[in-house]
Amino acid sequence: MSAADTSTAKVPPARQSEPAGTGRVARGTGAPGQRGVRRRRRGGGGAGLPWALLAPCLAVLLLVLGYPLARLVTLSFQKFGQPQLWGFQEPESVGFANFTGILGDGEFWAVVVRTVLFAAGAVVLTMVLGMLIALLLQRVSGWVRTLINIALVASWGMPVIVATAIFKWLFDTDYGVLNWLFSRLPGVDMSGHNWFASGPEGLTVIMLLVVWGAVPFVAITLSAGLTQVPRELEEAARLDGAGAWGVFRYVTLPVLKPIIVMLTTLSVIWDMGVFPQVFVMRNGHPEAEFQLLTTYSYDKAFVVNDYGGGSAIALVTVLLLLGVVAVYMRQMLKIGEAE
Repeated sequence: MSAADTSTAKVPPARQSEPAGTGRVARGTGAPGQRGVRRRRRGGGGAGLPWALLAPCLAVLLLVLGYPLARLVTLSFQKFGQPQLWGFQEPESVGFANFTGILGDGEFWAVVVRTVLFAAGAVVLTMVLGMLIALLLQRVSGWVRTLINIALVASWGMPVIVATAIFKWLFDTDYGVLNWLFSRLPGVDMSGHNWFASGPEGLTVIMLLVVWGAVPFVAITLSAGLTQVPRELEEAARLDGAGAWGVFRYVTLPVLKPIIVMLTTLSVIWDMGVFPQVFVMRNGHPEAEFQLLTTYSYDKAFVVNDYGGGSAIALVTVLLLLGVVAVYMRQMLKIGEAE
C-alpha cells in the first residue's frame, strides 16, 4: 500500500454522544444511586419487613409471658391474701415489705442454698453423663447406636408424672427394686430402708430423677456436636503424642465449648425450676427439708395464702435465673470475639 493510499484511507466517524436523559443505559451501568434504588425496590419492605414477620410471634409471647410477669411484679409489692382474692378487700400496696420479710427470713436462705446445691449437683451429673454417652455413641456400631438413641428418646419423651411414679416404685420402702437388689449384695441389708427419711438422701433420689430426664437431650445434642470435630485435628494430636485425654481436652472440648455453655445454662435454668418431681414425689406436701425455691414459693402462696410473699419469692427466683442468662450471654460474646 502506497503512502497516497494511506493518506486517503477512510476513518470511521466518531460516535456522537447521546444527550443526557435520552438513549438506553447499558446493562450493568448507571449511577450507583440508581442501582441502589433498583435493589431496594426488588428487596421490598426494607428493614421493617423482618419485624412485620415477627410481629405475630412477639404478640403471642407478650400475651403468654408478658402479662403473667407483670402480674407477678405487681403482686410482689402488695398485701394479697384470701380476702383480696375473693374481693372482700382491696389489695394494699406495701412497698418492699414482702422482699424485706423474705430476705430477713433464715428459712428462705436455707431454701436458696438447698436449691443452688441441688441444681449444681444435677447439672454436673447431667453434663458428665451426657458427655460420656455422647462419646460412647461415636464408638459403637450402627445398630447399637440406633438402640441407644431409641432408649434416649423414649426416656426423654416420657411424661414427668409417669417417670416420678416409676422412681417412687424403684425406691419404695417395702416393695422397691433398689432395696431388693442391694439386699442381694453380701453383707448388705436394705430391706425396709426409707430413702426419704432424711432430706439429703431424698433429694438425691429426686436429683437422679431429674438427671434421668435431662441426660437424653444433652447426650443427643453433644453427639451431634461431636460429628463436627475435625478428624484431621484429632489425628494430628495423636501423632504429636497426645493420649485420649489430651485429644479430648485440647481438641474436642474447644470445638464443643459453645454447645457446652448453652447446655449448661439451659440445665441450670431447668434444674432451678424443678417443681413436679419434688411435688409428686412427696405426695403434694414437701417437708421442710425437701423445699426448693419453686415449692417454697408455691406453699407460701397457696398453702399459707400469702400471695404477695409467694410472688416476691418467685420474682427473686426470676432475678437469679436472669443472672445465669447474663453469664451465658457474656460467655457467648467472648466465644464470638475469639472466633
